[in-house]
Amino acid sequence: MGDSDFVLTVLSQANEQFERRYELKRLGYDMSRVADMVARTYSIDKDDLFLQGRQRLRSDARGLFCYWCFAELGLSLTDLARKLEMTVSGVGYAVRRGEKIVKHHQYRLIDQNS
Repeated sequence: MGDSDFVLTVLSQANEQFERRYELKRLGYDMSRVADMVARTYSIDKDDLFLQGRQRLRSDARGLFCYWCFAELGLSLTDLARKLEMTVSGVGYAVRRGEKIVKHHQYRLIDQNS
């Protein structure tokens, strides 16, 4: 199957990701809570995340929302596309945009006090 160190590393990363998602769910993180956090971060109404349009602020907020829901909570692109009334490929672009936003601003889904 491959070098045993590589296999162990991949398994360890998968386990860490599973444990993180479980912890987030245990703490009550879901799509709605993430939307609340993103709305506060961007000082917009939570409902604005789910409106159509390509305004920069809303687009960035939606990107952060998609990234956290996909990468942190493990939600599928298809589920996000349905919720946001976007195409799956559009959500994929939003996830990538959100990842850049997280790295640039060093946003964290869970702050140090959680």
